[in-house]
Amino acid sequence: MSELKKGSKKLLHAWAFYDWANSVYPLVISSAVFPIFYGALTIIKDEETGKILNDSVYFLGYEFNNDSLISYVTAFSFLIVSFLSPILSGISDYVGNKESFMKFFCYLGALSCIGLYWFSLENIVFGMICYVLGLVGFWGSLVFYNSYLPDIAYPEQQDKVSAKGFSLGYIGSVLLLLLNLVMILKYEWFGFENEAQPTRIAFILVGVWWILFAQYTFKYLPTGTHEGHKVTKTVLMSGFNELKKIWIALKSNKILKRYLSAFFIYSMAVQTIMIAATYFAVEELDWGKQDSTTGLIISILLIQLIAVVGANYTAKLSKKIGNIKALICVICIWILICAFAYFVTTPTHFYITAASVGLVMGGIQSLSRSTYSKLIPRGTEDTASYFSFYDVAEKIGIVIGMFLYGFVASITGSMRYSILFLITFFIIGLIILVRLKGIKIVGQEVS
Repeated sequence: MSELKKGSKKLLHAWAFYDWANSVYPLVISSAVFPIFYGALTIIKDEETGKILNDSVYFLGYEFNNDSLISYVTAFSFLIVSFLSPILSGISDYVGNKESFMKFFCYLGALSCIGLYWFSLENIVFGMICYVLGLVGFWGSLVFYNSYLPDIAYPEQQDKVSAKGFSLGYIGSVLLLLLNLVMILKYEWFGFENEAQPTRIAFILVGVWWILFAQYTFKYLPTGTHEGHKVTKTVLMSGFNELKKIWIALKSNKILKRYLSAFFIYSMAVQTIMIAATYFAVEELDWGKQDSTTGLIISILLIQLIAVVGANYTAKLSKKIGNIKALICVICIWILICAFAYFVTTPTHFYITAASVGLVMGGIQSLSRSTYSKLIPRGTEDTASYFSFYDVAEKIGIVIGMFLYGFVASITGSMRYSILFLITFFIIGLIILVRLKGIKIVGQEVS
């Protein structure tokens, strides 16, 4: 089958459809079912008052607060991704087949999600390994997925197709989460004795969904191999050398350097909040007699549905007022959300916060990605290196953000102070973006 031409509708749709396939991971594993499952395993509450009696976990011979443990393990996972990304992007550039590496990480992540079926306190080391590999697989595949954007879409198409990808991801992941919700709440319909079994089966469904729907994307993405090229030590280090070249290039490209600095800082807060939000709700909210599982999943569904609107609205806003101004508006909303979240105590408060997060979550991700793509110097052939730098910056930011989140929670005894602390990163990122005045991207005024 001949490869589709750059900018063709079928190719753009096939690329965006990978979001449909893999977005079930961040929703079900990172945001919804697994955090609730993890909280149920690691938190002991008084059945009458709902007061937490114990939230300690023993891991590798040490005792951890459950929130701190998952924060540290998540930070470690992203550290692995940060180290692997330049190595693998260097290999893919040399071999010339991004698709093969994207497939590898896709299958690694999906199979690891299936492995979470056996997660338990007695088997916590194996469970955490699956958690780590699932995260590595998801983010590793995104390195190559994102790097395809300038290869398959022209600059004027990138905002729209980027937003389309996020929208497809939200819709697809919501469908699977709804199925999981029905299985968990109406477990007797499926022949289960309690909620535990369908919760674990949800992890299997994520892996199967991810692998199955990714095949459509893999069928149409452009491929290319450089026959006879062997992977040597030089090739393995070429990714780091490419990052070094990009770093040097940034010294003469002040606009891109300043944008990346802002992105690194505000993304640190965005990604940390998205990862930790459900853990926060499980431990910090007073659910009373309400079913916390139902309430949390409903709030997460609310986020996803509103995020579809938010991603597309942000794309329209950026077209009207420019990328940078649109990002500034979105970050201001994030600051208000964090300030409000500090005072959240009831499910109703959390629903309001969740709706607000949904409005800006998809928007800031899709707009950040497309803005960066537009700022890459015209005529650049090695886009994978630029996106590898982008992804490494994002992942290192998450490592720092999750570690600080867990550390602040451990020393204060409350995740509320961690959320409040993240406002600092939004403010710094905002200040840097405000300084990007009079900048034009692909003919549009973005300041």
